[in-house]
Amino acid sequence: MNQLIECVPNFSEGRDMTIIKQITDEIEKVDGVKLLDVDPGKATNRTVVTFVGAPDAVLEAAFLAIQKASHIIDMSKHKGEHPRFGGTDVCPLVPVGNITMEETAAYARKLAERVGKELGIPVYCYENAAFNEERRNLANCRSGEYEGLPKKLEDPHWKPDFGPSKFNARTGAIAIGARDFLVAYNVNLNTTSTRRANAVAFDIREKGRPVREGNPFTGKIKKDEKGNEIWIPGMLKACKAIGWYIEEYGIAQVSINLTNISITPVHMAFEAACKSAQERGLRVTGSELVGLIPLRAMIDAGKYFLKKQNRSVGISEEEIIKIAVKSLGLDDLKPFIPEEKIIEYCLRDSKKNLIDMTCKGFANETASESPAPGGGSVSAYIGALGVSLATMVANLSSHKAGWDEQWEVFSDWAEKGQKLKDELLFLVDEDTRSFNRIMDAFGLPKQTPEEKTARSTAIQEATKYAIEVPFKTMQKAYESMEIIKAMVEIGNPNSITDAGVGALCARSAVIGAFLNVKVNAAGLKDKNYVEEILKKGHEIEEDAKELEAELLALVNSKIS
Repeated sequence: MNQLIECVPNFSEGRDMTIIKQITDEIEKVDGVKLLDVDPGKATNRTVVTFVGAPDAVLEAAFLAIQKASHIIDMSKHKGEHPRFGGTDVCPLVPVGNITMEETAAYARKLAERVGKELGIPVYCYENAAFNEERRNLANCRSGEYEGLPKKLEDPHWKPDFGPSKFNARTGAIAIGARDFLVAYNVNLNTTSTRRANAVAFDIREKGRPVREGNPFTGKIKKDEKGNEIWIPGMLKACKAIGWYIEEYGIAQVSINLTNISITPVHMAFEAACKSAQERGLRVTGSELVGLIPLRAMIDAGKYFLKKQNRSVGISEEEIIKIAVKSLGLDDLKPFIPEEKIIEYCLRDSKKNLIDMTCKGFANETASESPAPGGGSVSAYIGALGVSLATMVANLSSHKAGWDEQWEVFSDWAEKGQKLKDELLFLVDEDTRSFNRIMDAFGLPKQTPEEKTARSTAIQEATKYAIEVPFKTMQKAYESMEIIKAMVEIGNPNSITDAGVGALCARSAVIGAFLNVKVNAAGLKDKNYVEEILKKGHEIEEDAKELEAELLALVNSKIS
């Protein structure tokens, strides 16, 4: 698996999109990098750009973007609501795939050194790329903002990590770091008061608020016997927040940075903001996502709100995301488009898969003169339909009047069913891909002895994989029969025949997939592997046939 990192530079320009376009053009011209999102804000006069790719390609794209920004953004003329001290204000690198935080931090420092040396911009390394503890916190690096930068650079204590200790009025300074996935998230309030939005922010953020003498807002901050300020911690860990007024929308917001969503997920930040707002006579009207969010965060949010409603979480991914969007009010200010805001969706291959076709389209493609999709793909699809029927029965049962106390039992079964359905749908296309892999191997050159050896090895590897895919279909289809059996036994009796049809589908998927295992095994030279896989396949096939007969007998006894 290739290493993958994300880069999320924030540029101090959010109103003139011709300037931003010049910057993103620099990013897009680098091979191996994909631009995922460009999110401008007029009130903050700031644009968050997100792109991903291999580390070296990302570093090149980031450098070119910073270089372009240094030429076309003049910080001496910048005004905006968000704290900032440079044209490219921050440039964090985030580990995404097959790369450690330590490796990512090393890349961040490499970028910082190049920016300081070649562009002459003062650079501070922050978070996991910081050289000392004080500079880990971005707020410390950026304290005083652009206006306080000339004085800051004169202080030896704040000598930049890279670049000159000289104020550059045009570019300002930049913070480059490595961090965990950060979700920038704004909660909308039914007020125009920044002070009240700040009150909510202080309630929920980890830092909390200072204890003051006398007036709770203007009084002197109390200190302990050691002279340290006394603060009351807020409700949430790994959460930074401030309140501000957004003229563009005519409302105040709580601007939140969730620095570790495994500690404080988005939906808990939303709930905490709702609780604080209500206690202060305010109401949360919705929320806004800045930049991208991982799919898991949206799924977790959707399931959280479904469980609050005592509803089954075993529904499709699309439906779960829809619940998350509506529950969080992510479409309050503008449409929320999952394909543009969820990072995994942005990375999807634009090429159409079999499972993206209509039922009619899939049937027509199967019936065409093309050899794929074939029996393996169809077997996986039959299996997906079988477990989908069982999942439907589980969801209907969880909603059945008078069965309210059992909703969670059926929700658990439905959730298992959705997982197996998704796995079998993946195998629909994977079976076709495995067939194409064999065809590609046969098409390799075979002129020299070396080419013949490489071709033979590739054919054997592709053949083995073409055995493993339908065998996996067998396993998953048979595994789905556990859910089908449960629905026959305890599910909504009005849907028992649906579960029975599911059993027929699952058994057919097992037998059909085994045919593909056997035909592909005939071409593999590793006979020990072939013998073992055929033995296991035969056992699964017999078990599936026996279980299908048992389930059909039970279904028929109940409907007669």
